[in-house]
Amino acid sequence: MNKIILASAAFLTSLAAIAQNHTGTLPIRSAREDSGTISLLSNKNDIEAVLDSIESNNLSLKALSKEMKANQLLNKTGIALPDPEVQFDYLWGEPAEIGGRRDFNISQSIDFATVSGTRRKLADAQDGLLEIGFRASRMALLLEAEQICIDLTYCNALISEIGSRLRSATILTQGYEKQLAEGNTSKLEVNKIRLSLSGIQGELSRTRVEKDNLISRLTNLNGGKPMTFDILEYPGSELPEDFDSWSADAAKASPAIAYVRQNALVGEKKLALSKMSSYPELSAGYMSELVPGNNFRGISVCLSIPLWSNRNNVRQAKAALAAAQFRQQDETVRFYGKLKSMYERAYGLKQIAISYKESLKSLDNSEMLKKALDKGEISLLDYIMETNLYYDAVKGSLAAERDYESAMAELQAAML
Repeated sequence: MNKIILASAAFLTSLAAIAQNHTGTLPIRSAREDSGTISLLSNKNDIEAVLDSIESNNLSLKALSKEMKANQLLNKTGIALPDPEVQFDYLWGEPAEIGGRRDFNISQSIDFATVSGTRRKLADAQDGLLEIGFRASRMALLLEAEQICIDLTYCNALISEIGSRLRSATILTQGYEKQLAEGNTSKLEVNKIRLSLSGIQGELSRTRVEKDNLISRLTNLNGGKPMTFDILEYPGSELPEDFDSWSADAAKASPAIAYVRQNALVGEKKLALSKMSSYPELSAGYMSELVPGNNFRGISVCLSIPLWSNRNNVRQAKAALAAAQFRQQDETVRFYGKLKSMYERAYGLKQIAISYKESLKSLDNSEMLKKALDKGEISLLDYIMETNLYYDAVKGSLAAERDYESAMAELQAAML
């Protein structure tokens, strides 16, 4: 009895310690199926297949794609030269003997911003902004799906563990019920093991309900097309060794950084366009005036000088560009700070998961407890408490792995 208590104390102490200098991959948990319904499909490609399916079938993503294309077409509206103007006039003379007069005019306004391509450059920059916004929405959607897959992996592994406990508890309950029938144990002892069995069954039911809910969410993300997910193990994501070089690559792939950078570029194009709005507007064309005995033909030129209409356009565009540039700097600083914080959190969670795994490998008392119970060295209540203690540690280990994989998914979301 004392040995068991000492072993349990050592087990709890080891779980609290975090191996600060440990390196290597997370040990892979051995899978145990509870009822033959969970298949071992542990491979990161399985999660990638789920994400590919959701990307193809998600209705929100399809709607966003169509909206992006529609807005890109809208950006192209109005970037061509204004339409030419054609005018024809017929005027009756008075007195009638002098005949009528016919005027014909055709003119074309010339927009320097259009001729120089400034409007098209602005439209292209705005198109890029829409594409980055779509990328950000896609990334958020796939990250949500990946987090659900990670939670489902946890549920599957937990169901497997609970199923193992349920089988053991069922066998033990049957044994005690047989002893009760033979008069070798008391009703109180049987009630204890039945209560323990009931608790295990309840936890298994709750976990299955949670899994069903996660599957339902995954199906909704998949455009309503049914999905299954029976993976028991995590993909074993690895933290990058060189944070600085990795974070630089992550910044290049990040939609958040790309968006503020592109927004600043849009501001530059708007400033260039606003400067051109202060240029005089030129209109040139052909004009004819035909009257009996006299015909006049020639060219017409009109110059419009914007003295007051665009007075504050350039100032506003400069202020907007300055704000966009400051937002770019701020987002870059915040991005690296958040990335560093997430990296450190993931590293800490990895050490916790490794510590749990190492402790579980060396401190599995299951067989020893069963032998002690069979020999009468410990009571049934002690046995139940000790097995619950070990199960709590197993559950904590699975939760630690889940938290680490979840942190890694968030850390690597820009690479989706």
